[in-house]
Amino acid sequence: MGRLLSRSERSFVMLDAEEGPGAAWRHAWDSLRLFSPAFWSSIPGIIFPGGRDYYPTREEVIDYFRTYENRYSLPVERPVMVEAVRHADEPGWLRVESDRGDLLARHVVSATGSWRHPIIPDYPGRDRFGGVQIHSASYRSPDPFRGLRVLIVGGGNSGAQIQAELSLVADTTWATRREPRFLPDDVDGRDLFDRATERYQARREGRDPDRSVERLLGDIVMLPPVKAARDRGDLGSVRMFERFTCDGVVWPDGREEPVDAVIWCTGFRPALEHLAPLGVIEPDGRILTDGTRSVREPRLWLVGYGEWTGYASATLIGVGRTAKETVAGLEEALEAGSE
Repeated sequence: MGRLLSRSERSFVMLDAEEGPGAAWRHAWDSLRLFSPAFWSSIPGIIFPGGRDYYPTREEVIDYFRTYENRYSLPVERPVMVEAVRHADEPGWLRVESDRGDLLARHVVSATGSWRHPIIPDYPGRDRFGGVQIHSASYRSPDPFRGLRVLIVGGGNSGAQIQAELSLVADTTWATRREPRFLPDDVDGRDLFDRATERYQARREGRDPDRSVERLLGDIVMLPPVKAARDRGDLGSVRMFERFTCDGVVWPDGREEPVDAVIWCTGFRPALEHLAPLGVIEPDGRILTDGTRSVREPRLWLVGYGEWTGYASATLIGVGRTAKETVAGLEEALEAGSE
């Protein structure tokens, strides 16, 4: 968004709560890798270095964002935590309240993603459990769990990658609601993007999307560490336990098992609490949009939250199209004097 807006004569500023470039990647675990090769993981404007067969690391993603900001001299102010966006007293303006003061804006683009809203299910007995509990958002490395009995919960890519890493140093159990589904070894994020595009086009044209496409979008990408865990027999999973005890869990057969730590790999919700004063958040926690523009507050735009803000818009390869459409909409709204 910033690169595209910098081409215009519009006055804009980017507010970022982090200490430096990288967004949520600054908090990802140390060994995390993209599940698309570098060539298919670029934001428009700079090709991600590494080629067609290399999966970038967390640090390389952060460096890529830093290079991007510097290349286009983006007007990023940080660290600035936006606390609320409200209707301003001045007609036609929104007030952005932050820990560094307030700003007035004709339009606001929210691109806060979901990292600050991790989901931990309210599982029976969870509050009684005396061991360590963290979400994958807070996991950094296997070192604190070395030699412990660790329960990893969640059947997605994060669960698979953390299981693959921790199984080398800890006594791990991978618990999932259903048997995890693994993509073929030669399928990765570039294929998933193509299939997400196919699904989006089908919906736009009024066709029923291919159900097999939707199924594949939830499958686990076989990155090299995950393949290695499979090959050594460390990628097996069991179905979910029934409840927690003070020092462990109870399985469906009644067996109790002690556990030292639980890592919840159970996803995220959109981080939208700063927009609550506008009265735009629906009961499902999302915001009703026409494209990326809020229906209830037309001065608000949302980029990068998932399918409801543009197909594959929460991915590096997909967000560029959404950003381009949003900037075009902003320009049209500003030229028309839209309130």
